[in-house]
Amino acid sequence: MAQRQAIQTPLTAIDLYCRQEADTASLAKQLAASFEHFLTKQPGSHLNISLEGDLGAGKTTFARYLIQAMGHEGKVKSPTYTLCEPYPLQLKGQDITVHHFDLYRMRDPLEWQEAGFAEHFDVPGICLIEWPEKAEGTLPGFDIQIQLAAVANENERAIKINAITESGKMVLQEIRQ
Repeated sequence: MAQRQAIQTPLTAIDLYCRQEADTASLAKQLAASFEHFLTKQPGSHLNISLEGDLGAGKTTFARYLIQAMGHEGKVKSPTYTLCEPYPLQLKGQDITVHHFDLYRMRDPLEWQEAGFAEHFDVPGICLIEWPEKAEGTLPGFDIQIQLAAVANENERAIKINAITESGKMVLQEIRQ
C-alpha cells in the first residue's frame, strides 16, 4: 500500500488581530526575522512591501518596529516630509538597505521617480512603501502587501499580510515555520 505524504501548500496570507501594541511589535519582529532569512539565503535579493491603511492605522509604527527588529539601533523617522528614509543594515555580513517611503504628501504620481527614488528598487534590501496608491501604478510590483486597520482603540489592529510573488510566499512560509 502506497504511503501518502502530507503536502504543505504555500502560505499566501496571514490575517491577525493584534489586541495590544506589543502584539503588533511581535508580528513585526517575526516578519523581520523572515525577511532576514530570505535576504541572507539569497544574497543581492530585494523585496518590495506595500503598507496600506487609513490615516492613523499604524503603518509608520509597524515600519518602525520592523526596521528596529532588523537591527537598526537609532531612531526610525517618519518619511512624511522627506518621502524616503534609508536605513543601511548588515545582515550576517551582507550590506542591505531598507528604504522606508511615505507617499502621502505626493501630488503627482511621477514625483518619486523625478526625485530619483526608482534606483532604490534595484539595490539589495527592502523598499517599504506607505500610501502606494498615491503613485498610481508607477511603482514596481510588490512582493508583499500589508494592510493595517485600527480597531476599537488606538492600540488594536487588524493586520492582513498577502504574498503576491513567489518571493513573498517564501517569506510568509518562514513565518509558518
